[in-house]
Amino acid sequence: MNSSNKIFNSSAKISLYWKCQLLGWSTVSIYWAYTVYTRDNYGVFNTLLNYVLDITIGIFLTHYYRLFALKNKWNDLSIKNLLYRVIPSIIFLALIYVLLNNIKWYLYWTTIAGEERDLWKALIYWDPILLTGLRLMSIWILAYHLYHYYQREVATTKENAKLSILTKQIQLDNLSAQLNPHFLFNSLNSIKSLVKENPNKARRAIDLLSDLLRLSLYEKSEGLISIKKELALVNDYIELEKLRFEERLSVKITLDKNLEKIKIPTLSIQLLIENAIKHGIDKIIKGGMVSLEIAQLDNTLIIKVLNPGKLTVNKSKGVGLKNLKERLALQYKTEAFFHLKEIANNTVEAQIILPLDSNEDI
Repeated sequence: MNSSNKIFNSSAKISLYWKCQLLGWSTVSIYWAYTVYTRDNYGVFNTLLNYVLDITIGIFLTHYYRLFALKNKWNDLSIKNLLYRVIPSIIFLALIYVLLNNIKWYLYWTTIAGEERDLWKALIYWDPILLTGLRLMSIWILAYHLYHYYQREVATTKENAKLSILTKQIQLDNLSAQLNPHFLFNSLNSIKSLVKENPNKARRAIDLLSDLLRLSLYEKSEGLISIKKELALVNDYIELEKLRFEERLSVKITLDKNLEKIKIPTLSIQLLIENAIKHGIDKIIKGGMVSLEIAQLDNTLIIKVLNPGKLTVNKSKGVGLKNLKERLALQYKTEAFFHLKEIANNTVEAQIILPLDSNEDI
């Protein structure tokens, strides 16, 4: 019973088009009703009759124009091609408007008022009815097509926005698809070196890698991950690398706890740590410390990784860092930055700067 009522109510609703038709022509026809009532003494009944007929004529002409335009798909035309059709249509509708109004008035004066009128003279009377018809038809037709042109532009803009988002997501997915094999390749190389040296550590490394891959795959689909979850991945990765480097690797993490819920690109910190170990610690016999600092500066999030070593041109061209730069550009456009530079005391600094207002809490 309720479903049938809903169907009835929805079908009984008046569309926007008919609301505009009734309201528009009812408003316009008030002037002519006032004129015939005060100037021509039509009386209340005849004034109301004339008022209804004026509304009917206006709706009749414009509605059939609409049906014709829809049938011939005029709303899909360019503005230039549409104007070639609209201008003659306005003139034609204005002439029909004159003809119908003259017939209406002829019938009133001969049938109701009882006066003798010449039909031909009544039909060719055009001033000021023709100007009124041209004005009304111009307003209606232009308003009608402008509305549809606006709707078409809005629909096109929305469609383009959807395509842009889809393209961006595909690019991000492709980059993420590249990132996991890159990470897996490096991790397997680390495990490979442990297999002969220390099988127990190798087994532990495989367990850690399994956990890392499972977590990274689950989080990858989101594109962004909270700093807290990212650091959980990073800690597992550090433990995995410590199985190989032992005392040669130490890591210091400095983080404001208030920033833990801020979202950042998935595996971005892990990539910086991985890069610092691979190109820094691994190249130094005695090893060293990797420092990770995450802090807020005004409306930006600063992620900084420091490691001992020197920066060479070739090292800045790795797949991982190039991947990271592209992901930042897609995710934040020109609002995010990545810097890799050599600073004093043989130290390399990798820094990501993200806009805080683009992040959301979990």
